[in-house]
Amino acid sequence: MISGIIEDNPIFIGCSTLVILLCLTLKIHFHHLMKEILRDHIEEIIQLTDDEFTYILSHFRLKTFKKHQIVVHQDDSVKYNFFILKGLMKSARITSEGKEHIVQFAMENWWITDLEAFHHGTNSKFTIDCLEETTTYALTLESKIKLCRELPKMEHFFHVKTTAGYIALQKRVLCLISSKAQDRYHNLLDQYPGLIQRLPKTMIASFLGVSRETLSRLGLN
Repeated sequence: MISGIIEDNPIFIGCSTLVILLCLTLKIHFHHLMKEILRDHIEEIIQLTDDEFTYILSHFRLKTFKKHQIVVHQDDSVKYNFFILKGLMKSARITSEGKEHIVQFAMENWWITDLEAFHHGTNSKFTIDCLEETTTYALTLESKIKLCRELPKMEHFFHVKTTAGYIALQKRVLCLISSKAQDRYHNLLDQYPGLIQRLPKTMIASFLGVSRETLSRLGLN
């Protein structure tokens, strides 16, 4: 009886319609915002017409992941390269003893994948998971190749991004083998502005290659 009254009540029907319209409006705004983030990112390197960007966008899939969700399992194949719109992810190598060695953090406007596995079709050497609820645009290798073939300026874009990533990795390796823990910490601050506040200290220590106790002793926490 109550449900019948509610269903026939014009006020209730009006409120339900308003809620639906509000949800649709928010969803449209969200998708528009995500598109603009990707376009701004690409146009830091190359300029695009509206038609070109629409074509580029058609090759990406919007994917949202929960906190702690694993998006790439170590020893599995790698289907996507992820561009992070919102959230935080990490790439790590897990040893046979279960120890985690963190290789990379990736936050907004960063890309993350196992590049070797992604490009060569081999199994991943890393586990990639979400440290926060994360929204991404995911790109397959087939879509990337198609984009670069049909829109050559995108090949330049990916070349610039890959080169920048390689240089950052090279600096990290040099930092690990030749710098003191305190210098590594400051390098982390430079490379990932605003990241420290989003990470537990155990992960910071793992990334720097020091113990949690060393981090505390140096006053870096």
